[in-house]
Amino acid sequence: MAAASETERLLSRGPGYGTAEAAPAPVPGREDEEEEEEEEDEEEELRRRLKYFFMSPCDKYRARGRRPVKLGLQLAKIVLVTVQLILFGLSNQLVVAFKEDNTVAFKHLFLKGYEDGADDTAAIYTRGDLLEHLAFVLQQYLAVPNETLGRYAYGDTGGGPGGGPGLRLCQRFFRRGDIDPENDTFDIDPSVVTECLGVHPGDPQPPVLDGPGSNFTLQFHRLINVTVEFQLKAINIQTLLNHEIPDCYTFSVTVTFDNSAHSGRVRIRLDTHAAIRECHHPAMPGGGATWRRLAFDVLVVAVCSLSLVLCARSIARGLLLQREFSRFLRCHRGVTVSLSDRLEFLNGWYLLLVTSDVLTVLGTVLKIGIEAKNFSGYDVCSILLGTSTLLVWVGVTRYLTFFQKYNILIVTLRVALPNVMRFCCCVAVIYLGYCFCGWIVLGPHHVKFRSLSMVSECLFSLVNGDDMFATFAALRPSGALVWLFSQVYLYSFSALFIYMVLSLFIALITGSYDTIKNQSEAAAPLSELEAFIAQCQDSPGSGKFRRGGSGSAPCPALCCCCPRAPVQDNALLVN
Repeated sequence: MAAASETERLLSRGPGYGTAEAAPAPVPGREDEEEEEEEEDEEEELRRRLKYFFMSPCDKYRARGRRPVKLGLQLAKIVLVTVQLILFGLSNQLVVAFKEDNTVAFKHLFLKGYEDGADDTAAIYTRGDLLEHLAFVLQQYLAVPNETLGRYAYGDTGGGPGGGPGLRLCQRFFRRGDIDPENDTFDIDPSVVTECLGVHPGDPQPPVLDGPGSNFTLQFHRLINVTVEFQLKAINIQTLLNHEIPDCYTFSVTVTFDNSAHSGRVRIRLDTHAAIRECHHPAMPGGGATWRRLAFDVLVVAVCSLSLVLCARSIARGLLLQREFSRFLRCHRGVTVSLSDRLEFLNGWYLLLVTSDVLTVLGTVLKIGIEAKNFSGYDVCSILLGTSTLLVWVGVTRYLTFFQKYNILIVTLRVALPNVMRFCCCVAVIYLGYCFCGWIVLGPHHVKFRSLSMVSECLFSLVNGDDMFATFAALRPSGALVWLFSQVYLYSFSALFIYMVLSLFIALITGSYDTIKNQSEAAAPLSELEAFIAQCQDSPGSGKFRRGGSGSAPCPALCCCCPRAPVQDNALLVN
């Protein structure tokens, strides 16, 4: 039986040279079905990544088991930044109090007959008063070491040790001036001449300003102003109570007798400018507090730098995911993603946190320089730290948006903001018109309308209902026409802005709130992005969002132009 089978095989026709056995016929449509399945798997994976991107930190934890590191970091940063701001504020408060106390002391020391609160009314009216006040300033300057309660030392106005006198008395006057009110004539050369006299701290007596033997004669008829400039040094030792290194101050004091108006009234004012530098002090006990503050500042910089890196990474990953989503819709559906959907991937809260982190780092560096006495810009540091703290606390509201009842408030503000801004632009035009009109008409008759800034402040107070009666009562018109105009002006402004503008302003916000509330109760229309994500029915606890789960597919169908490896595809997963 076996021999017969072998004989049949040898006698049968075999395939000829160059021929092969026929392959099984392909099944129609199998390759197309595989490609469709791959595309569906990739589309479902993209939906999961998009849904995971827009999840709250708690849902992300349930979906992938990853702890909300950024949430915990932001909460820690709030505590650190707030504590740092409070410590700096207490230190800055000592600096401000020391400057203000010394300024008040200088006014009482060098301004004859000065009384608290009389800065705007301090003036003299006769030549004798001017000479008497100047002599008083010079006498008090020479008596500073013996009479003042504070510990002061003379500074050098000349620019260096032994480089000039400690005090400079200067007068500015017209080069030539002849005024004759009787004949209504004048002859004035507008060129200004400055003449100065130096006074040394060691002089036994102040110089004679007028009369025989005087080398400094005041030009009363041509006089513009007289200034007395000098420097005093002091040390702020109250910082020792906070275990801080004391600051050394150099106060530049300028007493000005202003006669620029030539109205018969010479205004008097005293201005101070404080320069802070490092003191040359011996080693003091309690230096460990300085190192603790430095270590705390370094910790704040480290935490904010880490927050900056994490938030910047999340922004970058969101932009990459947005590009992949746009490419998928363009390649597979021929649809272009709208601008509003693309902006959903750019998280404004992260931008806010990045800005706050940058400001905090810069402010902390300046704070370290201030405490090391290498920098004295308290104002710049205060602006940076104050703004960063404000942004940090505002950024916390992002996590409130994950709760429905809190989210409606945030969404209302976001929806109402464009309409409110457009409304404010329209109102600003009317507001500026009232400002210019009130300044030019009521300025000569009302103290609150003397400058544009004062007019704006007064009108803004009227809008809020503040100081209403005082504004009407302080008006002192010179005639019936101005009085009638002022009444029409003030009443029309109050009626327009209080009863109409504020009501419309509130109505815009209320309307946005009602719209959002109705949409939350009813089915709101979905955007292209929301409709795409809504097709994913996987819950955060389903386990399909974890890396390496059943939903991951390495097919390059999502990137129809540039295929990627699975490792690259997984790198787009967003925290």
